[in-house]
Amino acid sequence: MQKSSIDYSDVQGLVRFAHNGMTEACFFLLTIENLSAARSWLTAAPVTSAAGLDHPPPTALQVAFSSAGLRAMSVPAGIIDGFSAEFIAGMSGDPARSRRLGDVGANAPAGWRWGGPENVPHLLVMLYGEKGRLAEWTESVKGALWNSAFRVLATLSTSNLGGVEQFGFVDGVSQPQIDWDRRRNLEKSDQLKYGNLVALGEFILGFPNEYAKYTDRPLIDPGDGAGTELPRAEDNPDKRDVGRNGTYLVLRQLQQDVRAFWQFMDRQADSDSQHRLELAEAMVGRRKSGEPLIVASGGRIAGVGPNPNDVKLNGFTYESDADGIRCPLGAHVRRANPRNGDMPYGTSGLLSWLVRTLGFGSKHIHDDLIASVRFHRILRRGREYGPPLPVEQAIASARPDEPERGLNFICLNANIERQFEFVQNAWIMSAKFDGLDGESDPLLGNRLPLSGGSLTNMFNLPQENGLRRRVSGLPQFVRMRGGAYFFMPGIRALRYLASFGS
Repeated sequence: MQKSSIDYSDVQGLVRFAHNGMTEACFFLLTIENLSAARSWLTAAPVTSAAGLDHPPPTALQVAFSSAGLRAMSVPAGIIDGFSAEFIAGMSGDPARSRRLGDVGANAPAGWRWGGPENVPHLLVMLYGEKGRLAEWTESVKGALWNSAFRVLATLSTSNLGGVEQFGFVDGVSQPQIDWDRRRNLEKSDQLKYGNLVALGEFILGFPNEYAKYTDRPLIDPGDGAGTELPRAEDNPDKRDVGRNGTYLVLRQLQQDVRAFWQFMDRQADSDSQHRLELAEAMVGRRKSGEPLIVASGGRIAGVGPNPNDVKLNGFTYESDADGIRCPLGAHVRRANPRNGDMPYGTSGLLSWLVRTLGFGSKHIHDDLIASVRFHRILRRGREYGPPLPVEQAIASARPDEPERGLNFICLNANIERQFEFVQNAWIMSAKFDGLDGESDPLLGNRLPLSGGSLTNMFNLPQENGLRRRVSGLPQFVRMRGGAYFFMPGIRALRYLASFGS
């Protein structure tokens, strides 16, 4: 099968560029009130593509549909059924899914401001602008049709905190490098060591993923001229590909209790500022500056660098820290990306591969407890919201953490179940991650006991002497305020999906 190059002009720009230079952003969650007006608005919307320009544009617009939105647009059921089951069901549409995601107790969809079973948005409209440009851009994008076409379910504002999230740590340090040029040979894709270069099809539909397979998506027969503007399916050229150049977008509004976070650290450290900082950094897994707790390895990691700062921040694995002495096993960034390959650490060369594969030789207790990360990477595109709160101010006052602050978490992936949901369930929320017991993610955990009564509100810090320091009684620092799954189509597919019944 002949490889085709990606058409950047058909990919929405957020996938490739993240729009970090546009420091202002606002996300509108909409329901469709007037179908004719909505179609007209979507057909004319100046959606920003991923095509390269000599100079970045000052503003950007991106659009995504929920499955409820596709139904509201009168998209035929035969097309909708071609999307993934989790997208069709939605983030809040299945109690079992809510349990897996940790959306129970205070995080349960019944308490969400938006995205719960009765208030799922149809459309996500994302607006970005350089400093001082967003307000004018918003009015321009809305135009004359907006008010008649849509009802605003929620408006998510954002903040520019200079790349620092609300707990005070540099964020967005580690991202997978997408193989845009399709250089990797996925037919021989065993990756013994950790690498940061990930197949294009892990993030963009219509291209091979890390299994060298094409993720399921709607394919149509271009009969009677319908859909002829869509690209052909690379794996089935007789079909037109509704999914190609599109991606699934996960949006979760996460409220962060900054006062509770730093006051807990302060109590545990007996108000010693250095110990307080060290405990917080151990829970995050990086220093506040973004530097890892692990020294960068001397070996070259594919997909990292060549910028020396990239190597310093991301040129490492946890091979030299199997017991979690420097970076605790349950630290947030270690859970989110365990940085392993397909084989246990220490596997190199054919003989070693055979010995370890057949079960001989020394093995560390953690070797087979974590799935290979290359099948579970996500591309993060979130934005903080609310004003910053310095540590000393957070500690000084016992009043509730107001005004509200947090993160509009956004990630892009081609397989919601295998990527976002796996990371959230098996690594972030699991109290058994990497052989641990009694602790979920120190930042995102909901702290609810397991069904058998086992606690999840602890954090363990292994020590050089083989003992461990256990911090218990962690409160919930992050609360879900809303969430939904969206499909962000290629631009040609966007116009196609807006054309039904018009």
